[in-house]
Amino acid sequence: MLDCGLSVKETVVRLARLGREPENVTAIVVTHEHDDHVSGVMAFARRYRTPVWMTPGTCAAVNNTSADQSGIRKFSPHEPFEIDDLRLEPFPVPHDAREPAQFVFTDGDVRLGYLTDLGSSTAHVEKALSGCHALVLECNHDRKMLENSSYPPSLKARIVGAHGHLSNDQAAELIGRLDFGWLRHIVAAHLSEQNNRPDLACAALARALDCVPDWVQVADQNAGLPWRDVVRD
Repeated sequence: MLDCGLSVKETVVRLARLGREPENVTAIVVTHEHDDHVSGVMAFARRYRTPVWMTPGTCAAVNNTSADQSGIRKFSPHEPFEIDDLRLEPFPVPHDAREPAQFVFTDGDVRLGYLTDLGSSTAHVEKALSGCHALVLECNHDRKMLENSSYPPSLKARIVGAHGHLSNDQAAELIGRLDFGWLRHIVAAHLSEQNNRPDLACAALARALDCVPDWVQVADQNAGLPWRDVVRD
């Protein structure tokens, strides 16, 4: 399981929607220490004795709010590692956290890229994601909606900053720089409820991929995302 920003009860409910039990989770991998990604991690790990993986920087940041560090295993954001049958290829991203990482997951046959919580792309990010068969990609905000929102100027500046979050247009521009000859699934994720709409995110990614908007799926904050099997054609 990647991150856990929900209560244990809500996490169990969402796992059940996908036909999974909490005991099926053999590890939790943490991208960074912000509450919407980590607030439920340690409670879930304690209840189900699940090992937790995070970078040393994230671990230090979490340690500031939680004294319980049992079961935590550390990884470098520059070095691949394995959990069961999966190979995890982490890579650092520009975000206002201590030592954030995003991932490519592979079983040796197909590659799933996961990229949220970054304010700008880098050549290293794009190299890591090229050749994926599936991609979950941050489309946090629509620039015009954010500009016209009631958010204070300081928060707007943080979101659009180089260490903030990707807009729909930035996500589309990133896609245009990737090698996606094998891409079979694309999911727009981490959409702001106040400053974005699913149709805007889908339209932006569809333009970049030259596909119909309906081919792009959106991970809803409340409903989540249906289970998908990533397979090679």
